[in-house]
Amino acid sequence: MIRNLRRHTLTFVLLTLTLALVGCSGAAQPGPTQQVSATTAPAPTGDTQPTNPPPTSDVLAPTPSVVAPVNPDYLEFGVVAHLYYTDRSRVMQLVQNAGFDWVRQQIYWRDIEDPQNGIWAWDEIDQIVAAANAYNRKLLVNVVRSPTYYSATNGLPDDPDSFANFMAVLAERYKGRIQAYEIWNEPNLAHETGGTIRPEDVGRYVEMLKRAYERIKAIDPQALVLAAASSSTGVTNESIALSDEDFYRAMYTYNGGEARNYFDIQAVHPGGSANPPDTLWPDNPSTAQGWTDHPTFYFRHVENVRRWMEEYGMADKEIWITEYGWATANNTPGYEFGNQVSFEQQAEYITGAIRRAYELYPWVGNMFLWNMNFAVTKAENGLDTMHEQASFGILNPDWSPRPSYLAVQALIAELKQKQGR
Repeated sequence: MIRNLRRHTLTFVLLTLTLALVGCSGAAQPGPTQQVSATTAPAPTGDTQPTNPPPTSDVLAPTPSVVAPVNPDYLEFGVVAHLYYTDRSRVMQLVQNAGFDWVRQQIYWRDIEDPQNGIWAWDEIDQIVAAANAYNRKLLVNVVRSPTYYSATNGLPDDPDSFANFMAVLAERYKGRIQAYEIWNEPNLAHETGGTIRPEDVGRYVEMLKRAYERIKAIDPQALVLAAASSSTGVTNESIALSDEDFYRAMYTYNGGEARNYFDIQAVHPGGSANPPDTLWPDNPSTAQGWTDHPTFYFRHVENVRRWMEEYGMADKEIWITEYGWATANNTPGYEFGNQVSFEQQAEYITGAIRRAYELYPWVGNMFLWNMNFAVTKAENGLDTMHEQASFGILNPDWSPRPSYLAVQALIAELKQKQGR
């Protein structure tokens, strides 16, 4: 099916995105060392943040570049990168060479704002934004981790207006240079929200999303605002997680479903484990060893999220897959499924997922591969390059490309040619 003929069912809300100017955290569902079920607790991951806090200064933001608009006829391609304290130009050159349109970068709010002392630390984020703009890549920023002043646990802030105020400062400083904002990361996980997660916390998240959306749009109407992806998990335990199904349903029904008015795009993080991208439990389960007996272990779980969106009247919103990927051999407990996946299989599964979205998911507008260079940054900081974050990467610790980098590069070029761009 030709992608540019598949979008006619999208409503005016999505079509207006063609006028918007646009511009990289968690990982696939982990599990224990043996066969697990949906009641097994996940062992969440996240972006590596700088080992040293960024220096404090007030550097002027870089000059904006000209970027292409979002086009609902296209599937766009992104990658999650780590641009803190590394050779940003080299990373961005590799991003550009691969054909990725977007970069997703997670930033810690607590590392930028020190409200107690009135200090703002802009050096690193200024340079990250400048690097993305210099290579004409669009930038999705994912903001997490409250300063202790606003949340004793660094989770969701006690007052949602404090987050909205920060997002307003960010939008003002980088207007036209950050093209999209993802509001928090996997807020169905206890460690992301502040140590516990209850159904009522979903309302806290919606209130924060609402206020942030209003402040961002007042300053930069063309910026896109993404509702955060839930972690793909069937676990409901207040000290660990709220299942993604419970979270999405609660978000879409909170206060009469008002969330629909306060985000442009729904972010989704489908799992993968060691399962091929065309498999899905229970109808077409994988034959991998373990992590196969629940839909949250599969890339195709994104189809379930889409069904919930349609059920609650959110079908006019695109989905952006802001993290997907397959781990390879690693030594991190909970990610042993990666030991079943060779570099060649990783390449096969990633490209299979891209083709599936291109051919069968007209409601997916962008896919951000997890991840570009975490193996490199682990090596640069003398850390374990067999960590699970590194195992998801498409670059080796020495910057050389894995088979997945080369396969994605070839496929993106092929699909862009088909899309006429």
